[in-house]
Amino acid sequence: MKRIKGIERKEQVEIIVNGKKISAYRGETLAAALWAAGYKRFGGKALKGRYNSPFCGMGVCFECLVTVNGVPNIRSCMTLVEEGMEVEFDDE
Repeated sequence: MKRIKGIERKEQVEIIVNGKKISAYRGETLAAALWAAGYKRFGGKALKGRYNSPFCGMGVCFECLVTVNGVPNIRSCMTLVEEGMEVEFDDE
């Protein structure tokens, strides 16, 4: 997925997603970084075995929960990326 041209980004950082390094930009949300890196589903399993993905993008629906630096149930749409943060989620 390509980023929007003309938008000035802050410093580029690396985060680790399920053991793989990806690039992100300081100041963007973790959900935005994951979407930009091509991840479509990263919210864990719903009740019927389907995988969730972000829905509201503003912290209300809790469909974007991931584990960050070993802490579970972090809303990726409300969390800003930080250099070296480790993110985990079920990605089937």
